[in-house]
Amino acid sequence: MVFVNSRAVAPEAVRPPTLEAVELDFDHDIELVLAFLNTYDVDEGVERLDDLDQWQQWCADRGLGVASDVESAREIRDSMRSAVSCDGLPPELTTAWPVQVRLQQGIPVLTGTDALGTVLVAAARLAHTGHWDRIKICPAEDCLWAFYDRSRNRSRTWCSMRVCGNREKARSWRERHTTSA
Repeated sequence: MVFVNSRAVAPEAVRPPTLEAVELDFDHDIELVLAFLNTYDVDEGVERLDDLDQWQQWCADRGLGVASDVESAREIRDSMRSAVSCDGLPPELTTAWPVQVRLQQGIPVLTGTDALGTVLVAAARLAHTGHWDRIKICPAEDCLWAFYDRSRNRSRTWCSMRVCGNREKARSWRERHTTSA
């Protein structure tokens, strides 16, 4: 007890910041959600959620635990991709997935009960902290890669200006100059 002006005042407790106390890592969440959204690779024509074995291998590679129900994973992935895509409205998918609330150093923390739950918890953390709005889908028809917009004003359009952005700008330039000639 500390006395200030003859009044008893409790000393301020020194607590670690909440994010550090529960070890939340938004970069890890971003990487996980982007990897999940990119399980369909248009450029290579690879669908990693075609069968249960590929889904289980994808989850095992990331240490996510039990992977089941590949159909739900694909449906949720497609819905999430539509939600961050700039060219349309998300499908009318409404679903629930089991997650747990665990106390870590007395602080409530969401955790997944399986691999898909872990991905959804990471996505929920991004949505609740304002990071979700920075996840975008490259508009190039032969790419459609999910990426995180780290630009200050959130104006990035392409996954890569060197590849997709350059290709689109060159295409646009050719169209403008062939029609004017």
